[in-house]
Amino acid sequence: MRSAVPKVLHALAGRPVVAHVLEAARSLSPQAITVVVGHEAGAVRQALAAPDVRFALQDPPRGTGDAVRIALADAPTDGVVLVAIGDIPLVPPQALSDLVADAGAGRLAVLTANVPDPEGLGRIVRDAQGAVRAIVEERDADPQQRAIREINTGVMAAPAALMKQWVGALTPDNAQGEYYITDIVAMACAQDVPVVARVADDERDVRGINDRAQLAAVERILMARRADALMREGASIVDPARIDIRGHLRCGRDVRIDVGCVFEGDVTLGDDVSVGPYCVLRNVTVGAQTTIEPYSHLVDAAIGAQCRIGPYARVRPGSALDDEVHIGNFVEVKASRLGRGSKANHLAYIGDTTVGGGVNFGAGSITANYDGAHKHHTVIRDRASIGSNCVLVAPVEVGEGATIGAGSVIAQDAPAGVLTVARARQVSIEGWQRPAKAKKKD
Repeated sequence: MRSAVPKVLHALAGRPVVAHVLEAARSLSPQAITVVVGHEAGAVRQALAAPDVRFALQDPPRGTGDAVRIALADAPTDGVVLVAIGDIPLVPPQALSDLVADAGAGRLAVLTANVPDPEGLGRIVRDAQGAVRAIVEERDADPQQRAIREINTGVMAAPAALMKQWVGALTPDNAQGEYYITDIVAMACAQDVPVVARVADDERDVRGINDRAQLAAVERILMARRADALMREGASIVDPARIDIRGHLRCGRDVRIDVGCVFEGDVTLGDDVSVGPYCVLRNVTVGAQTTIEPYSHLVDAAIGAQCRIGPYARVRPGSALDDEVHIGNFVEVKASRLGRGSKANHLAYIGDTTVGGGVNFGAGSITANYDGAHKHHTVIRDRASIGSNCVLVAPVEVGEGATIGAGSVIAQDAPAGVLTVARARQVSIEGWQRPAKAKKKD
């Protein structure tokens, strides 16, 4: 990867590559999960630490067979061992389940794939009857074997007792001088243990990641599949090639998503929600019939029904908008709640504020919530109207139905139902002369 970050920790759809492998493994409800670490072991341990994960250190790296041997050193001998690869993130849980079922019947099960270009990959060697007899790495393959297009994915399963026996008997007699897990196929055949090859339904499921170009290609495969699933469930996505779902996106009926949108974490869109081009939503719930206009950024927030957000709006963490709220262009809301029907249509900042229902917050107005050391709270009661270019200096309260005159700086509570103005009186000075520049000398 030409990176300081271990390959398996590079981000794929918002999570480390290997996290996708662990998710598939967890779907089988295994007795134990062991992650074999080596390069940058500390970083991998920290990223994947969980109650159900244990780690085994392979140092020095001596091949896949040695890695499995180390992983099984303290493992029980009952049940089935499933071997997965940390940089092959798209293997479906069903494929893993099928391998485990095959191995549970006393067989060695391997996942294979037919690929258009097998260069660099281990080949599946079958006999005249089509039975798997060996897996040969490309460096050790003869020309006839290199012409084979069925490849080994590295994913396999076997009874635990047999797997421990086989990896314990491996030798490094190959071009790389490593212990190949693939050599156990020949051992199984020698012991008349049936070898079952499950061919992947889609070769894209078993694509590995060895560089950034392959990482990007796998990302697009995953994004296309997620977009396809949403469209089949009733969402409209203008261009499935231009959407990024880096988490879990749930859509109600008749949701419309325009190009270039990014969804991160857990996002839920209610019925008939419309998301305009190039929006970013992270850990957000959006109520039914809400419209999010282009270039809006919403993070860790709850948006009600029939709201209108943007364009170019920013809703920051801790914010909650009730139904029918309007947040317009270049409006930022942070850690605030806006009541039903309230509006801030343009060029405003609302931070650490509780806003009642039916409030109008004028253009250019802000809540001054930070004194340089602490954040302070502002309260704006129902049906208040804040004029343009006002500053509400927290902590402060604006009463129900109050009106704040344009250009006011409000540093004390404003009473309900009346107009409050806090600005210098306008003065016109007769005879005043604007300073003039001195004429330049030639």
